[in-house]
Amino acid sequence: LQFVESGGGLVQPGESLRLSCAASGFTSDYYTIAWFRQTPGKEREGLACLTTEYKRTNYADSVKARFLIFRDSAVNTVHLRIDNLKPEDTGVYYCAGIYAFTLSLDPSSYVYWGQGTQVTVSS
Repeated sequence: LQFVESGGGLVQPGESLRLSCAASGFTSDYYTIAWFRQTPGKEREGLACLTTEYKRTNYADSVKARFLIFRDSAVNTVHLRIDNLKPEDTGVYYCAGIYAFTLSLDPSSYVYWGQGTQVTVSS
């Protein structure tokens, strides 16, 4: 399972952004994909996950009001939409996956990782 993230960049506070995670190399139809954020000096933070089995989603409490994870199954892509961006949303955003049903946002629960995309929120 391989991932390529895209959609990052420099954005102003209050704007919205959609990150994309293009997935390939599937060996099963059942998997979970999650988005994580890494900022300097902090641990990698789990933001949201989506399962293909039972079509469940889970969000970190800190982001559930502004973040939306959704899947475009036609192109095997999982998106993360972020509304009302704040400077503290700055960081490298990664998607990760596992061939299992999980609602975990712990990075150690995931096996396959993308290279990340940088998001910088600044005026």
